[in-house]
Amino acid sequence: MTSPLVKRFLVNFDENKLLSLFSFVVIVGASGFVSMLIPPPEPIPTKYQASGTLSYAPQPPTFTETGATLQQQGQETISEGVLLSDQILKPIATQTELEPELLIEQTEIEFPDEDDKEEGKPFAIDVKYTDVDPERAAATATLLMKYMVDQSRALNTAMLRARIDSLRTRLALAQREQESAEKAFYKFISQEGAALVAAEDGTLFTGISGAQQQQRQLRLTLEGVDAQIQSISARLGLTSEQAYTSSILSADPIIGNLRGQLLDIEMQINPLEEKLRPEHPQMKQLLEQKQGLEKLLQERYAELIGTGLLVPLPGQIRKESSLDPARQELANRLVNLQTQKDTLVSQLVSLQRQERELKQQYERFPTKQLEKARLQQQMQLKQTLSTNMLSALVDAQSAEAETTGSLSIAQPPVLAQIPGETPGGLHPLVAIGGGTVLGFLISGGLIFLLSMFDNRLHTSKEIQAILSEREVMLLGELPFIFNLDANLEETPILRDYNLSDLHFYELVRSSIRRRTAKAPKIVLVTSVMEGEGKTVMAYNLAIASASAGKRTLLLEADLRSPSAASHFQMQPDPDAKLEPLSYYGSRSEYLQLVPEVENLYIVPSAGPQAKAALVLESSEMRRLLEDARGRFDLVIIDSPSLSVCNDTLLLEPLADGLIVTTRPGVTQKPSLESTLDRIIEAELPLLGAVINGVPRSELSTPSHYDLEEEQFPRFGSGNRVGELEEDNDAQLPQEIGSR
Repeated sequence: MTSPLVKRFLVNFDENKLLSLFSFVVIVGASGFVSMLIPPPEPIPTKYQASGTLSYAPQPPTFTETGATLQQQGQETISEGVLLSDQILKPIATQTELEPELLIEQTEIEFPDEDDKEEGKPFAIDVKYTDVDPERAAATATLLMKYMVDQSRALNTAMLRARIDSLRTRLALAQREQESAEKAFYKFISQEGAALVAAEDGTLFTGISGAQQQQRQLRLTLEGVDAQIQSISARLGLTSEQAYTSSILSADPIIGNLRGQLLDIEMQINPLEEKLRPEHPQMKQLLEQKQGLEKLLQERYAELIGTGLLVPLPGQIRKESSLDPARQELANRLVNLQTQKDTLVSQLVSLQRQERELKQQYERFPTKQLEKARLQQQMQLKQTLSTNMLSALVDAQSAEAETTGSLSIAQPPVLAQIPGETPGGLHPLVAIGGGTVLGFLISGGLIFLLSMFDNRLHTSKEIQAILSEREVMLLGELPFIFNLDANLEETPILRDYNLSDLHFYELVRSSIRRRTAKAPKIVLVTSVMEGEGKTVMAYNLAIASASAGKRTLLLEADLRSPSAASHFQMQPDPDAKLEPLSYYGSRSEYLQLVPEVENLYIVPSAGPQAKAALVLESSEMRRLLEDARGRFDLVIIDSPSLSVCNDTLLLEPLADGLIVTTRPGVTQKPSLESTLDRIIEAELPLLGAVINGVPRSELSTPSHYDLEEEQFPRFGSGNRVGELEEDNDAQLPQEIGSR
């Protein structure tokens, strides 16, 4: 199978063969004409070549490492660009009055091969200068070699000075980095040195152990104090705070005096309560005295124990201030023990905090030690680097006195004569041969360029790729069919005497039936553009359906073109063009039985019509299709191409599915892609696509032509039929192939 690229090239070559031939003839003629216009070359005069040799200069005695290294680097930097630099050419051009470009053109420098270097042969650079004047050739070669030696010395000196400047810059930077590293190390030692020393000599660990020992002693003492507090508190029935309050109140003489007065008044009130009412003047006076004393008692309580909160009732104050001397002594002891406990707790907390701080210092000791080592190492590295740079700078400055050139003149220029000659010109046959090759390339490139700009799809593989990208089912591939009708004219319509290609359309029909769960009854057959063979597809598909025993109706709905029913030796009603609505409204007028094919009926087109959309959207056309749905097993509608008009979309709501016909060599890629995208976006019932007019050599479905040739004899010239089958671009008959 021919590749799509080769097929595209061959098709465009066949279409543009005259243009290709014209470009080929023009180029070949132009090459012959140019060969005659080119004058014969002028004879080459006698020239003189001065040849000399440069070699590495002997190594001078050196006392510095930089001097030896510089000599070796200078030898490695020698190249043709260095030896023919402007520093050499400009002074020579001034002395010899020659242009620098001419000097470069006439100078030849040959370096030794790598093999010679590996074998240890002496290093030699051959310098050759060619000129028509022998004296000028010798003088110029001498100047070239002299300035090359001087340039080598200047190059070594420049390299040494650049090295010294670089070392000075880097030394200043290294010294600053050294100072920064030293400051960082000294700052760290001044801040963390004491802690590091304490950790290193064991002082820090001893402090941690001492703090832990003191904590254990304080806990033992604290447990004893807690036991005493609990014992005394249980005996008194008071907490330490309550004991403190009772001790203060019981020891105060004013509160004791007020308590005594209250007790005297209460002793007077108690016997009188049984005899006198509270309103009695004597009772009233005693109660007022009692209230006054209680108020004084509360005020004294606030003076002694002032919290700013509510003052207790007088009864509570009298109760809290009623300690006897023994209990008051126990209360004072309880208060002292509580104070001692608070002191011990504070000391314990302080020791715990001290222990944590010491442990943190001990835990940070490895990190600080590593940081110290890092800073010390960095400082030492910076010091070493600075020292090495200083040594290198001193060595480079000392090497200035040892600087020499890397080249020396091993052999002065020797003059040799180069005889002149007369070169041959361009032979006309060579020019024409080159023009022929160039003509083939340009004409072929022109055809290839035209094929790249060709939007048509020339092979079924290209069409299948587009269908696969959009998940459109390929219903089948159909070959070129050329039969002879009753008038011995070529026709693509299948006949009963030549049904060797009927199975291709049977495959398409079976694919349509399997496309949906319920077999579609009304199918629209359309194409992207004209000339893709949609009418041939509709006719032959109808013949295949009728041959399978299905009552089939073929409806020609392309009202913008004349009817193609003449291929069945049938003609539409002559009055149909004048009264199309009346024609489609009468079954007896539009429905015709095809005599050559059993079970096949046809509704010839009433076209061409100026108002085709009006007829297609009419109620007569709707009733025709509704009646056909009930009377026939399959209705095939031959509708116009989608690029011509939207008549197919007008009939789509009345149909069960849509089939798009394509054809290699006719279908254009942008049109097919945009049409399929519009159909998919509109969610139209697209059953699939068929590829029409596929050469038999490219068919993926096996052909039965050779097996059935004897059973179904073909009419007409066998050579002519074979040529049409092999031609991918063979055109269908004009009246039906263009549709």
